[in-house]
Amino acid sequence: MRIGTLKESYVADAALFDSRTQKVWLAVAAALLLLFPFMASDYWLYLACLVSINVASATGLNILTGYTGLVSLGQAAFMGLGAYTVAVLETRLGTPFLLNLLAGGIVAMLGGIVVGIPSLRVKGLYLAIATIAASFIAHFIFANWKFTGGTAGLSVPPARLFGLPLDTSFRLYWVIVPVTVLMLLGAANLFRTRVGRAFIAIRDRDISAEVLGIPLLRYKLLSFGLSSFYAGVAGGLWAYFFRVVTPESFPLLMSIFFLAAIIVGGMGSILGGILGAVFMTMVPELLKLVVDLLPGGHELTVFLSPVRTVIFGLLIIGFLVFEPHGLAEVWRRIRRFFHLWPFRN
Repeated sequence: MRIGTLKESYVADAALFDSRTQKVWLAVAAALLLLFPFMASDYWLYLACLVSINVASATGLNILTGYTGLVSLGQAAFMGLGAYTVAVLETRLGTPFLLNLLAGGIVAMLGGIVVGIPSLRVKGLYLAIATIAASFIAHFIFANWKFTGGTAGLSVPPARLFGLPLDTSFRLYWVIVPVTVLMLLGAANLFRTRVGRAFIAIRDRDISAEVLGIPLLRYKLLSFGLSSFYAGVAGGLWAYFFRVVTPESFPLLMSIFFLAAIIVGGMGSILGGILGAVFMTMVPELLKLVVDLLPGGHELTVFLSPVRTVIFGLLIIGFLVFEPHGLAEVWRRIRRFFHLWPFRN
């Protein structure tokens, strides 16, 4: 049983990991991440890289929607900006891998800031519609500019790091997962700062935040920029992982996927973004497994895409109605139970 944790200074109170138990579990998680690629098959390494990319992008959307309260359905478009930037730089200039990722994030961030300009005047459903319009514009640009390869898209050669080609899931794992972990730590630290607290104040009541002296436009644009930067880096990783970038790679359904991930996982929680992205990435894989087990499974695979869309919608509705705080709240309840066990809550 653990009653609480005693803090003797403001530094200790603001610490990211405030107990020995958390540090132990962090060490265990780090050890598992280091050992995983040596024990996993190619399929599970593929899933681990895909989950990591989705976690990075979902965390970016959580900064904007979960922490700042600005609804966006343009996350896929910002990922596309990052992916196309990486593809163009890699194929035409041959610039270094890490520089390409940073450039992809910056280009997406600039796009996010432009899209975020209307956020001072509109919010809620109207802002969501504005971001959908931006995603349609981005899709039109991707599909019709010769610079982006048109509808055929661009093929991306394998990334090279210190002269080593990252052409397998095993090698990409050692880049994608560390980058995602750094992004998660950055997001977690963000909300211990004045900027992060300003985001939360805007989410809770933007008029009150403005009365307190928080410049709404500056912080809303900053939130859009940070969210888009995360999406751009995730898109760059996506481009190196799948090695081809086309306009159809980033449909509106992908934006709905990320919105569903943070709703299912729990908005306004870093852990929620992680749990939601993992859960929503594994749902299609579970569907494939179920279909393969059914008689005539090969004929039923054509229905996977529409069924997946329906399940995403049902999950959003179900969690909004029955568990609005998502999987993160379920995890908190489990922890609370064991903290107070064997006594009643």
